[in-house]
Amino acid sequence: MIKKIILLAFIAFSSVAMVGQTKVTGTVTDAKTGETIPGANIKIARKALGTTTDFDGNFVLNVSDKPPFTIEISVLGFHVEKVEIIKNNQKVMVALIENETSLDEIVVSASRTPERVMESPVTIERMDSRAIKNTSSPSFYDGLENLKGVDVNTNSLTFKSVNTRGFATFSNTRFMQLVDGMDNSSPALNFALGNLLGMSELDVKTVELLPGASSALYGANAFNGIMFMTSKSPFEDQGISVSLKGGVTSQEAAGNNEFYDFNIRMAYAFSNKFAAKATLSYLEGEDWHATDYRNTNGDEYISGDRSDPNYNGVNVYGDVASNDFGGAIGKVSRTGYNENDLMDYGVKSVKFGSSLNYRPFGDDRLEVIWNTKVGVGTTQYLGGQKYSIKNFLLEQHKLEFKGKNFFVRGYVTSEDAGDSYNTLFAGLNINRAWSSDQNWFTEYAGAYLGSVPGVTASSHEAARAFADRNRFLPGTAEFKNAFNTVTSDPDLITGAKFRDQTKLYHADANYNFQDYIDFAEIQVGGSYRRYSLNSFGNIFTDTDGPIKYDEYGVYTQAQKKFLEDDRLKVTASIRYDKAQNFDGNFSPRISFAYAGGENKNQNFRASFQTGFRNPTTQDQYIGLDVGNAILVGGVEDNIDRYTTSFTDAAGVNYTLTGRDAYENSFTVASGGTVKAEVDFVKPEKVTAFEVGYRGLIPVNESNLTVDLSVYYNQYEDFIANKNVIVPYNAAGGFKVFQLYTNSDADINSYGATIGLNTKILKGFNLGLNYTYAKFDFDQASDPDFEAGFNTPEHKVKLQFGKTDLFKNFGFNVNARWQDEYRWESSFLDGTMKARTVLDAQVNYSVPSMKSVFKLGGANLTGQEYLGATGVGAVGSQYYISWTINN
Repeated sequence: MIKKIILLAFIAFSSVAMVGQTKVTGTVTDAKTGETIPGANIKIARKALGTTTDFDGNFVLNVSDKPPFTIEISVLGFHVEKVEIIKNNQKVMVALIENETSLDEIVVSASRTPERVMESPVTIERMDSRAIKNTSSPSFYDGLENLKGVDVNTNSLTFKSVNTRGFATFSNTRFMQLVDGMDNSSPALNFALGNLLGMSELDVKTVELLPGASSALYGANAFNGIMFMTSKSPFEDQGISVSLKGGVTSQEAAGNNEFYDFNIRMAYAFSNKFAAKATLSYLEGEDWHATDYRNTNGDEYISGDRSDPNYNGVNVYGDVASNDFGGAIGKVSRTGYNENDLMDYGVKSVKFGSSLNYRPFGDDRLEVIWNTKVGVGTTQYLGGQKYSIKNFLLEQHKLEFKGKNFFVRGYVTSEDAGDSYNTLFAGLNINRAWSSDQNWFTEYAGAYLGSVPGVTASSHEAARAFADRNRFLPGTAEFKNAFNTVTSDPDLITGAKFRDQTKLYHADANYNFQDYIDFAEIQVGGSYRRYSLNSFGNIFTDTDGPIKYDEYGVYTQAQKKFLEDDRLKVTASIRYDKAQNFDGNFSPRISFAYAGGENKNQNFRASFQTGFRNPTTQDQYIGLDVGNAILVGGVEDNIDRYTTSFTDAAGVNYTLTGRDAYENSFTVASGGTVKAEVDFVKPEKVTAFEVGYRGLIPVNESNLTVDLSVYYNQYEDFIANKNVIVPYNAAGGFKVFQLYTNSDADINSYGATIGLNTKILKGFNLGLNYTYAKFDFDQASDPDFEAGFNTPEHKVKLQFGKTDLFKNFGFNVNARWQDEYRWESSFLDGTMKARTVLDAQVNYSVPSMKSVFKLGGANLTGQEYLGATGVGAVGSQYYISWTINN
């Protein structure tokens, strides 16, 4: 019903006719080729009134404004042209000049002020709607992997994690993702669930990505990179656009499965003052199946042979329950369940977005925006354990006031974990539903030692068969009933449900004094954030109610140009941030950009900046017994909040607290004889140095675009986990706690990227980029610490294509190679093999239908690969799409 109301409203609004007093006609052409340009935007300067050229490059503009006034003609990839309208029925002929390269495109994120990519003082990557239309990947989010220096780790078909400059995980808390200025990370998890709460591909205007530290302008957590996704304005981009996409995913484990992806965008400006838009996206398919049954016992995985009595498979759950009998029996684990017995691999993603835009003065001096985004998804997530993210709801609501030189906005993010559950505890507790661990191991030992008539003694196989005789088998009614009971129970002693309704409240503001101060461009700003943790004791120590804490920050930036023709640009900024549980941090940044060459097309840059990352909500307030260890957050406010009570084999009751773990614990390496010294967790810091070059080098009839950067990062107080032994009696009884603290290890990372782009063979686009990434870490300084760099040392990416191979037909090919690298995580470590991935697409435009048809595929070589240990192998994906009016 809601969809019908929205559609009827837009149809009604689109029928409203404007009575024009002034008529302007004209034609828009390409200054270089003389060909007409369809789809160019024509609008009155600083207003929403406008139109677009038809497929012959012609336009008719009827407005109520009386001359004189100025119109602006623009289209992606060309310089904006302005024409003064001095009379009614004026006819204009406009020839747009194409941008020489992508370095001429305008970005905002690098300095919070518009500037060409060429002039940016730091490294920046960019993707606009034109690049999105041309991507060979199944979605624009997948296409980010073709940018230089960017890693996209595949957790699931619908959950992919973007990262830059190393230290990548699926729970990527060191990388920030903003959508229309809103941090769309999960408030409880502190990382973005891919594009779950992102935007429809039809609504993406630009994606800007800053690798490296950005805390000086964007605060805590803009630590290792930040990505900005900006949507189209309903004032500037009007109409109804539709995208229909379908295809097949192909994987050895899952076979061939269909997927569907539908998008619609509706936008309309009712007047100079009011506009609105709505978007809806729906995706459904089959996820990559995870079927790695290798035994994790040993330094590196051995084969999937389950004859080992203490077998613990990578994608097998429940077998972590293990007992060391000693003697002839040795170590034995319970029989686990395969992941595909515990997880429905069907994936869904539904995203709805809307905005109401109001300009009280009828122009862009002031705009008031109410923005709502809602995402519901079913996917899988690999963290410390494997989670089935099922019907996970994430929503954001924002009110923003913005103008040419300022913005003030506030938003709230809330989540509901829905029917999500932990597969580790699902396996454990389904087993315990038919036989307790104590009973199962007792029966196993008795059968092995010959105490059970009819069971072959000294046979692990026979003992297991006897102990498993009442096991719930997948597919049976008993198994289904136990599964439903366990996955709906949030008590991890008996269930597996992931319960959470955490919220985040955020407000920030920025003002640019460029209209009032002449000697430099000066900006000031600040932000405030409040977390309200509410897991009902399921994750955090919040059994007595939500835990609330605050963070805030203020900053200023000055930018000034020097030398003749303003060739030298100096940018200096500093930010102060304070979190409730930690001391304040200053984050300075200074950068220099020099524009050389006759046309300022040789840009040299250098920057120094610092960044920091506050401990996440879980680093601070987790309180969770995961069986093999008890996780306790590392702020002093939390250690007395966590209490665990238990009974030993003799029936004696004991109680331990988080304070016992931090103040009365012993190192694991010493076996409980050396006292552990574990400090409370605090923010981690990075000091970053970078130099770079962007320029144009004439090559025959084309220009070769070169973009080079080299960086060096020094890290301090890297946030880390440390396991300790906490005794609870004099007889040697103990519990293992995993505590959140900081490592004393010295960690440095360094690397370089170079991108080359040009046109060859009369208009074919050719791009090549290379990324080098390396880190240094003195393991001896902290033997138990894993840095988790998780990044290939070498990556090469190639792009080749032509948007107009012949009339209305284009194609694009992307190839990526990366070498072998080590993946380290709290789930499992492993070596990821080198891989080569090939994506390609061909497209055909039908102007009379305002349509583009695209046929493409990802990983066309069919070489399946793992993004990390424990995830499903990524296979091939083939698709065909039909996009209308975009």
